[in-house]
Amino acid sequence: MSEIAKHWIDGEWIATDTILESTNPATGESLGQWYEGGETEARAAVHAARMAFESTDWPRNRVLRHQVLNDIADRFEAHVDELGLLVTRENGKRIAEGMFEASSPSPTLRHTAAQALTETGISAEVAPGQWFSTYAEPAGVVAIIVPWNAPVALLIRSLAPALSAGNTVAIKMPGQTALVANLISKILSEVESLPPGVINLFTEAGNTGAPWLVASPDVQVVSYTGSIGVGRVIARSGAETLKRMNLELGGKTPMIVFDDADLEATVPLLASAVTTFAGQFCMAGSRILVQRGVADEVRTRLRALLENVRVGDGLDPYTEMGPLVDKAAVERVDGMVEDALAYAKPIVRGGPTDDPSLANGAFYRPTLLEVDDVRSDIVQKEVFGPVATFELFDDEADAAQRANATEMGLAAGLFTNDINISHRMSRAIDAGTVWTNTWAQLNDGFAEGGYKQSGIGRLRGPLAITEFQEAKTVVRSIPQV
Repeated sequence: MSEIAKHWIDGEWIATDTILESTNPATGESLGQWYEGGETEARAAVHAARMAFESTDWPRNRVLRHQVLNDIADRFEAHVDELGLLVTRENGKRIAEGMFEASSPSPTLRHTAAQALTETGISAEVAPGQWFSTYAEPAGVVAIIVPWNAPVALLIRSLAPALSAGNTVAIKMPGQTALVANLISKILSEVESLPPGVINLFTEAGNTGAPWLVASPDVQVVSYTGSIGVGRVIARSGAETLKRMNLELGGKTPMIVFDDADLEATVPLLASAVTTFAGQFCMAGSRILVQRGVADEVRTRLRALLENVRVGDGLDPYTEMGPLVDKAAVERVDGMVEDALAYAKPIVRGGPTDDPSLANGAFYRPTLLEVDDVRSDIVQKEVFGPVATFELFDDEADAAQRANATEMGLAAGLFTNDINISHRMSRAIDAGTVWTNTWAQLNDGFAEGGYKQSGIGRLRGPLAITEFQEAKTVVRSIPQV
């Protein structure tokens, strides 16, 4: 019998009384067992983080933080193949997507390692003998609450700048990817330069540990990635202790295709934006807005691509889209599509697969629904599955109005060969990231985050570290000789 996955707190492996099972969403087969965490483990994680913050030189030792972040990157690089395979088996991603995610920690960690050494404050003599200095200090203990759809990438996206700033962390990992969480813990445990208690990680399927992290007065910052609804609950709870909040929440990315777009390049990208990670991605291209002059051609081409997507086990090299995370997700997504058919025209109905060889998995074929009313639920609500709407627009003003019609503003895509359209529309759209003639391109040097209800704060880029810092101004009056 394989080892049961444990929590990793204060440099020690922790077991609990409850054992749960992890399953492969493509086959329904058991992958292994893990110990369920909760409030007890959350308390232990925060206590260990608080002790490490207060009793070691971690918050003040930039050189150590630089070394540790690079050492963590080294260990992730050493485990890429193992981690990518496990992400695919436990999460359902295609193997190429799993390997991509497993490769993502190193660049982020090395980027923030450099920030640990290069970040500076400001200082000036504002009057004779009177010196003002403003510099950053770590906020304290950071709670990171990680979603299941990209558990490696989205953990590191918060963890790296939090550590670079000098904080210690308590991490809640999702039960759906508990074995991935355990492997991450093992990778971290191999980092000899990492002081005990700086990073603490527990996994839970329930909902006692994460709420305790948010409410605890010993936690100064909460970094959460997930739904808007849960984000609002976290913000309300954290307000009791006036916590710093870093929230990346839901998305409803409009992909706006103008008449002059290169359709040979654009339409396959639109299909990928629907099917990548089986649509379980906050930046999924879930709204396809097409100018009327090319609408018929885009509709025809996109229908052909989506109808012929090969759905299957992510380990099959011929698979083009893997399963949803579980069968409950299949029922939820199909229920939203069925409700939408009361007012939407199905271009591609998709739905649960009828292939008997896939019956044990959580598979759902891509769906494309033509909609006119931007106020409809299928336009306004995040589906988190391979479902997109097809909407028509007349001109730039109409496109911008439609694109901005939801409460979300995480990202948007523009497809045009006119640089002036790109400039004007990038300004007009209320979103944290706007791409032109590409999609889902991110870089550690540039900010990522949302407008409106898509979140608070930014990760990646020079702004990320500030999410986990306090600014202190020191004034010195020096007698003049």
